[in-house]
Amino acid sequence: MPSLPQLLSGRTLHFAKLSATSSSESNSSKQVKFPKKINRNSATSVRRADSGSPLRKTQKLNLEVSPHRAVSAVRLMRIELGGAFADLLNEQGKGSGDNEMGYVERTLGFRTRDLDDRDLRLVTEVVGGTIRWRRYLDHLILSLCHNERTFRSMEPLLVQILRIGFYEITKLDMPPYAVVDESVRLAKVALRPGAGNLVNGILRKLVVLKESDSLPAVKVEGDDRQQARGLATLYSHPVWMVRRWTKYFGQDEAIKLLTWNNSCPSFSLRANTRKGLTGADLVSRLKMLKVPHEPSLYLDDFVRLKTGMQNVIQAGLLKEGFCAVQDESAGLVVSIVDPQPGENIIDCCAAPGGKTLFMASRLNGQGTLLAVDINEGRLRILRETAKLHQVMDVISTIHADLRTFSTDKVVEWDKVLLDAPCSGLGVLSKRADLRWNRRQEDMEQLKHLQDELLDSASRLVKPGGVLIYSTCSIDPEENEERIEAFLLRHPEFDIDSVNNYVPENFVTKRGFYMSNPVKHELDGAFAARLDRGLFSTHNQIGHSKPHICIPVFGFESSKVMITWYNNNRS
Repeated sequence: MPSLPQLLSGRTLHFAKLSATSSSESNSSKQVKFPKKINRNSATSVRRADSGSPLRKTQKLNLEVSPHRAVSAVRLMRIELGGAFADLLNEQGKGSGDNEMGYVERTLGFRTRDLDDRDLRLVTEVVGGTIRWRRYLDHLILSLCHNERTFRSMEPLLVQILRIGFYEITKLDMPPYAVVDESVRLAKVALRPGAGNLVNGILRKLVVLKESDSLPAVKVEGDDRQQARGLATLYSHPVWMVRRWTKYFGQDEAIKLLTWNNSCPSFSLRANTRKGLTGADLVSRLKMLKVPHEPSLYLDDFVRLKTGMQNVIQAGLLKEGFCAVQDESAGLVVSIVDPQPGENIIDCCAAPGGKTLFMASRLNGQGTLLAVDINEGRLRILRETAKLHQVMDVISTIHADLRTFSTDKVVEWDKVLLDAPCSGLGVLSKRADLRWNRRQEDMEQLKHLQDELLDSASRLVKPGGVLIYSTCSIDPEENEERIEAFLLRHPEFDIDSVNNYVPENFVTKRGFYMSNPVKHELDGAFAARLDRGLFSTHNQIGHSKPHICIPVFGFESSKVMITWYNNNRS
């Protein structure tokens, strides 16, 4: 798929139409025309110069258009085209504003004033919230249009301008007439005067209805299917997710989960003990930065944040490797692995490496941690982060598909972690865009992949060793059902209850780990710890003094050869 700048390289272009629920429901296209001129009263020519370089070409600066509104609208279009994620915050922090304004300039043909810290926080809130509430917002917009055809035929940028305005008025309670004024101005400058008039009329209708407490209602009534559609609109989720969660958890629990997914997410920081920073030290740093926080209820080196992440980023705590953003639910999976100094551990689907780095810090410089992943670029990032966190002395990486890598290998590891690719249905609070990118058909494909990966990972576990399977999903078909099916295929493995590794309220009746977003106020996650019998065998037997030579990145050389002899393993 071409990038957004490529799509917008001409004045006239074609976008897929946006619908009230999904950008992928129609294959038809809509022509969008961008203005050839910017209003001279609101745009001036400026010259920008990089130090030591000639002046760059003249750029148009518009001081009347709201920076956060322009950036949010363009970013939302990029997300729906698959070219961006919902979260604006990154470890570079200050550079993100310049990057986003660059997209605005290439897309709309002008720049606004630079984003300040408040603008960055507002963009993150508006983009995340608009995506979360997209289905409900589209219901309101559709209700206030003259007819459905008017809404279905709107240009993508116009739809995003309206969604942002509706979100700010109905969910953020921002001053309504300021929202109307700014939205109209953006529509007129970026599209045409008629678009501004349309935005003005629709938003003013919304303001009247909001002030009279008479917004278009969503009916939740009728049979199960009709109720699911009503709940899907009211809580802005795909219908199939609502029906699935109602089936497994009941309607009351499903509604609690839908509500949680629409709440403002909190974040957790893990102190990097390998750089000498304890949880208490991290708390002291956060106090100095005046960032509201509270210690984790479950893990010593974790601290929870509701706000203030931008301050943490700009202070350099992430960039310098003193801490990492990691949810406690993921940290508890590492507790279940229980890495001990001197052990040989393999992380089978390691990238981007959050659990890998935490396990490496727990090894305390003694042992081996092999990180395998199919994505070479993400492995490169993992290596760079491992160096920053000073844990590269125990980490090696291999770029490989686990299903191929494990075939006929006789290397057997003390502990094997399979953090499997999954639907991510446990992290929808943080990943606002994920709910719209998942389809019900994906679940069957994921289950098949998870079974293949579990079989492959099992070949790498030594007799007496441990296999840990984990996901960031709350779906029983990806979790408990995958383990039950695996045990039928592999009687050499038994369930080892996780109650010795995590607090009791995370332990299921079958001895699995389950983090419930509503109950624990963490991301949803699952893990099972499986022991391989000490005298069990599998299809690798029959070789005489088998060994393998694998190209590995890490340790003291960029490439080393590791030879393992099976009969020398303890």
